[in-house]
Amino acid sequence: MTLSGNRKQNPLLKYAPYFVVLLLLATAIWHLTRPEPVRVKLARVERGTVEATVSNTRAGTVKACRRAKLAPTVGGQIAHLLVKKGERVKAGQVLLELWNDDLQAQARLAEQQLNTVATRVEEVCTIATLSGKEAARARQLRERGFISTEGLERAEADAKAKQASCAAARSETDQARSRIAVAQAGLRRMVLRAPFDGIVADISGELGEYATPSPPGIPTPPAIDLIDDRCLFVSAPIDETDAANIRVGQAGRIVLDAIKGKSFAGKVKRIAPYVLELEKQARTVEVEVEFIEPPTAENLLVGYSADVEIVHTTREKVLRIPTQTLLEEMHVLLYRADGILEERTVKTGLANWDYTEVISGLNEGDRIVVTLDQAGVSAGAHVQPENGK
Repeated sequence: MTLSGNRKQNPLLKYAPYFVVLLLLATAIWHLTRPEPVRVKLARVERGTVEATVSNTRAGTVKACRRAKLAPTVGGQIAHLLVKKGERVKAGQVLLELWNDDLQAQARLAEQQLNTVATRVEEVCTIATLSGKEAARARQLRERGFISTEGLERAEADAKAKQASCAAARSETDQARSRIAVAQAGLRRMVLRAPFDGIVADISGELGEYATPSPPGIPTPPAIDLIDDRCLFVSAPIDETDAANIRVGQAGRIVLDAIKGKSFAGKVKRIAPYVLELEKQARTVEVEVEFIEPPTAENLLVGYSADVEIVHTTREKVLRIPTQTLLEEMHVLLYRADGILEERTVKTGLANWDYTEVISGLNEGDRIVVTLDQAGVSAGAHVQPENGK
C-alpha cells in the first residue's frame, strides 16, 4: 500500500519544479509591471508659532496723515502762481495770489484816512486842552469877583464841548484802524498759504485763469493739492464679522502691490466708529494701520494699493501643520513607515493662511502629505517622498 501510494504521488513531484518556475516568473512580471509609487511632497509636524489674523476684504489705500485740497475763500483771477507740482513748501509759504489791486488801494486809502484823522485828533484835543485851562482860570476869576456867573458857565460849557469833540475824534481813529484791518483781511483772503510743510501734489489753474472756492460737497477742483508725505498709513476695509477682534495698538503686516516680495510692520492706529453700508457689497469697517518704519529705499507714494494683515491672537510653541495639508472635515493624509498613506482626523485650534494649530490627532515628527491635488494621492495609496527618504 505504501509503495503504490508513493508511485501515485511521483507524477505531482515531477511537475513541482515547473510550478516553482511559473511562480517566480509571475512574481517577476508583477514586479516589473506594477505601478510606480506616487512621488509626494511631505511636511513634518513641528512646534512653532501660530497667529490668528484678520485681512482686508478689498484693497486698501496708502494715505497721508495730512492732506489739504486748498482753494481761495473767494473767487478771482490768478495773478501770481508761486509754486510748481512736486515742489516742497513750508508752513505759511505763499502758494498763489489772486488779483487784488482794488483791495490794496482800499488799504492804502484806509491808512491815509487814519493819518488824516490822527492830525484832526491832535488839533481838536489841543483846543480841548486849552479850553479846559480857560475854564479853570474863569473859576479863579469868579471867586475874586472879576467875572459874572454867566461868564463862568460859558467857559465851562465851551471846555466840555471841546472835550466831547476830542473824544469823538479819537473814536474816528479807532474806526480808521478798523477799516485798515478790514482791508488787510480782504487782502489775506486773496492769498493762499500752506497750512503745513508738505509737497505740492497737483495744481488746478494757470496765471490769468479764474479760481473759485471749492467748498466740501461741491465738485469743484481745488487750486492746490498739498500732501504731508512724512506721515503715511494704510486705510483698509475689514469685514464686519472680523471687526470685533480688532483693537487699537495690535500688530499688523502691510503688503504693497507696487513693492514686490516685501512686507512692512504696522500697528492699528484707528478703527472707524461705524460700519460702511455699500450697495451690493458686504458691510465693512474702515481700519487705519500706520507704518512702524516706512519704506526708505523704495518710493512710497500716496494712493498705492495695499493689503493689511492684523494679528489679534498669537500662540507659541504649539504643534502646527501647513494649512494647505488639511482636507475636508479636518482630515490629513499621514505617511506611514511602510509607505502607505493613512487618513487621520485632527482637532485644530488657531489657523491662518500659512499654519494651523493641531490640538490632537498627530504627534510631533509625523509626516503628512502636502501635494493633495496630485493624481493617485488618497488613503491607502503607496507613495514615495520626493526627497527619497
